Amino acid sequence: MGEGRERVTRADVARLAGVSETIVSYVINNNRYVAKEKRRRVEEAVRALNYRPNSMARALKGKQSNQILFIADHITNEYFARIVSEMDQYAYNAGFLISLCANRNTPEFVSQVISRQYDGIIVSSASFPDEYVQQFSQAGIPVVVFRRFRHQSDPYQKLPDQELSNGQMPDRVAVLGTGLYTGARQAVKHLIEKGCRHIIYADRISARGHVSRLDDLRLCGFVDEMQAHGLSAGPESMICGCHTEEELAQAVTRRLQSGEQIDGIFGRNDMIACAAMTAAQQCGFSVPEDIQVVGFDDSSISRYCSPKLTTIRVDQTSIAKTTIDMLTEMINGINPGNVDFESILVKRESTRRE
Repeated sequence: MGEGRERVTRADVARLAGVSETIVSYVINNNRYVAKEKRRRVEEAVRALNYRPNSMARALKGKQSNQILFIADHITNEYFARIVSEMDQYAYNAGFLISLCANRNTPEFVSQVISRQYDGIIVSSASFPDEYVQQFSQAGIPVVVFRRFRHQSDPYQKLPDQELSNGQMPDRVAVLGTGLYTGARQAVKHLIEKGCRHIIYADRISARGHVSRLDDLRLCGFVDEMQAHGLSAGPESMICGCHTEEELAQAVTRRLQSGEQIDGIFGRNDMIACAAMTAAQQCGFSVPEDIQVVGFDDSSISRYCSPKLTTIRVDQTSIAKTTIDMLTEMINGINPGNVDFESILVKRESTRRE
């Protein structure tokens, strides 16, 4: 470009790419998701015109917000509240404030999150699509994903604008395993060791009637441990698709009143386990004499229901610290490796004593 030629503007890039100036701004600032084809045209136009964004504006854009967002399915869930509480102090000490937000699971929600320019995002949601995590990554936002599915150690094999020939995670995305799979296997193994042979898995409560995927880590753990002991773990071993705790209780009641032999219940979380246990007791079964029950999360209800609930505890303190450490490393340009934690079996009165 000659010295006498006028400076290339954002409008010039927009005209050559056939998009609006707003789209050009999104691509250059990397603060909104842009469809692959439009992004490609803008990037080609930038190169063809040798466009150089205003350095002052880019410097202002480069400032940190000192904000971290935690996205969860159910923000009223005690587990998420406790783990965010644990994270809060570590984040604060690292110079960040952390916010908890419910997953809306829409493209508009993703755009809203990206536009607020968080320094980092934590995703713990069974229903949050991989493509949305990819959009955060493309926008330059570090993301820690809590592993929820069996193959989630490498869920982003191919991104819209990038191929990963070496099978590694894209930049600014790391996965943390909280011990869901090993915890589920511990729970089932404990029931089997206590003599249970006819164990059912009580699945999630969902207002939309969602059922856990076959690669869901808690369900995988249940199925794998049952099969490892030669026990049935097909659809007949599950109670799923319930919209409320009342529906779950009714489903348990129907199964027990039909004469089906059930001697163990593994609940996806403590609330579900307690609801199933109460239904069994109201049908005249004693816990743990007739039916033994194990939950998950070691929430407060597990300590105050009657009998007190055997459950699985995850190491929330270590998970919280490691999550903030991983985000801080990515914010500083370092890609941490994935991390997996083990869980702990907490034995209480809902399973038989030694």
